[in-house]
Amino acid sequence: MTFTSLEFAAFLAIFFALYWFVFQRSLKWQNVLILVGSYVFYGWWDWRFLTLIFLSSLVDFLVGRQMGKTTDERHRKYLLWLSLGVNIGVLGLFKYFHFFLDNFKLLISPVYDLEAFSTLDILLPVGISFYTLQTLSYTIDVYRRKIEPTDDAVSFFAFVSFFPQLVAGPIERATSLLPQFQRQRVFDPAKAADGCRQILWGLFKKMVVADNNGVHFAEMFNDYPNQDGSTLLLSMIVGVVQFYCDFSGYSDIAIGTGRLLGFDLMKNFDYPFFSRNISELWQKWHISLISWFRDYLSPLLKGHSKPKLARNIFIIFIITGFWHGANWTFLLWGFLQALIFMPLLFRKKRRKFRKPVAHGRVLPTWLELWQMGSTFMTFVLVAIFFYSPTVAEGFGFLGQVFSPSLFTIPQRPSFLVSFTLVLFAVEWVQRTREHGLDFTGRDLSITQRFGIYFALIFLIVMFGGVPSEFIYFQF
Repeated sequence: MTFTSLEFAAFLAIFFALYWFVFQRSLKWQNVLILVGSYVFYGWWDWRFLTLIFLSSLVDFLVGRQMGKTTDERHRKYLLWLSLGVNIGVLGLFKYFHFFLDNFKLLISPVYDLEAFSTLDILLPVGISFYTLQTLSYTIDVYRRKIEPTDDAVSFFAFVSFFPQLVAGPIERATSLLPQFQRQRVFDPAKAADGCRQILWGLFKKMVVADNNGVHFAEMFNDYPNQDGSTLLLSMIVGVVQFYCDFSGYSDIAIGTGRLLGFDLMKNFDYPFFSRNISELWQKWHISLISWFRDYLSPLLKGHSKPKLARNIFIIFIITGFWHGANWTFLLWGFLQALIFMPLLFRKKRRKFRKPVAHGRVLPTWLELWQMGSTFMTFVLVAIFFYSPTVAEGFGFLGQVFSPSLFTIPQRPSFLVSFTLVLFAVEWVQRTREHGLDFTGRDLSITQRFGIYFALIFLIVMFGGVPSEFIYFQF
């Protein structure tokens, strides 16, 4: 059941009616409904996945309760390690087992027969990378005494499995989301309307821009030896736009759905393509993941000298790459992201920009335009390894891009360019706002607003691409 399916539309309509018109007076029953609905939503892919999310939830709920009952620091640390061991152990088994086994086989192949090692048929559960970090935020924050352990099993299990952001984030913190399950929620028409607008913008990004761009990018990427360098470079731009619209589109729908139910979820993307350097881009791209590593991993990496900061940046980016998938391409992608970050660190410019580009102005300066363009193109070129199944194919693609054919005229369907220009135009105008259809403070008439809504609905109905799952489901 994906956000763009008719099944989800029916599910959400029924859930919304029960949530606000049947159980609105009982916080407990609203949370029960969220828990049951979330398990139905997650089990729609494969009911066997439910055993893992239930295990993670149960372990961390019990660990949190036990931490609250003792002041013995050794015992509290033991409980924390129990939580880390179970959650990271399960994640490691299902996501990284084959990676380590296959590389171990290659390492010992000169000495031992490869046939001596069997391979388990392990299916990667959808969303496990996301809810594992979310539930770990609870036990770590209880250990740090940033949040009181809860005795309400229903609200905690609902917090871990909350269906709008369960499968691909945003990755919420227990300190932010769990208290929202423990206080009464009141229906706010203005908040719900804004949630619907954000859902609509997310559907446009996913169904019109991402799904159309994805089909053509896959065709070019799979046939790269026979394509011109200019066409491949343009296809990579199309691919990165697809990736952004796919993932940020999911986040928009998740945040908007949460708002319909009275929840405030954290912003996951903040118009990253208008960044003036790679540091600013990573402050605006997949914010919930990067900030999770900043909050929970960075404190373990002590040191404030430039060499130690450089080391820490490499560690965080490489782990970020490995979090995305068990492949050397993701590790290389993370390494390269850290590498292009280094000039900013040593020139002391990694925190230079605090306000959005062209703040208070309609258009950027020539310098800002150059900064945005060079940052975007650097991100595009490094992203080749994110998409490539092997490191060798990534370098092969790069070699074809930088061939003499790079200086030819690229071939690309014009309607893809049109959709991308619509996306960039809207996001540029809205770059200081929460999302593309946030009209707070805008002097727009009802006719103008509904004209925009119907235009987007028309584009979704007429030009929605071949339906596909969200890219981040595989992570």
